[in-house]
Amino acid sequence: MTGLSPSAQRVQDLLDAIGLGHRVVEHQGSTRTSEEAAAAVGCSVAQIAKSLIFRARETGRPVLVVASGANRVDEKAVGRLIGERIERADPDFVREATGFAIGGVSPIGHAVPPLVLIDEDLMRLEVIWAAAGTPNAVFRLTPADLASMTGGRVATLRKA
Repeated sequence: MTGLSPSAQRVQDLLDAIGLGHRVVEHQGSTRTSEEAAAAVGCSVAQIAKSLIFRARETGRPVLVVASGANRVDEKAVGRLIGERIERADPDFVREATGFAIGGVSPIGHAVPPLVLIDEDLMRLEVIWAAAGTPNAVFRLTPADLASMTGGRVATLRKA
């Protein structure tokens, strides 16, 4: 596939290496928010797998939380699951840790391998969509694909 921006092409190359036939799609408009992404691809907001980067407070390690676009993340639960408190990552940390800008963070291909947690609510869906390296690129996958690609731990992450 040609014509993808460099960051989206990097994600496509990783997907090609995995070999399951996933295709990155770049849209004219933004897919930066879950609502924008759902409107662009014609799915529910719950089907958007948003990649959120946090910083583990003691170790400084990146923590990737892949959550349903319909959910808010319970940051205290994330901290309990990884054994240390987390804090929101600033844009520079996100870029350094992932190689992507906020709004386009893919669940795969990070510069620094993160700890990965996956929202159990995503696992109940047949199809989900994830960011693919830019604020207007996404790719379609199954929750099982997400778990195998990232090695993520599935857990209850939704804020009550």
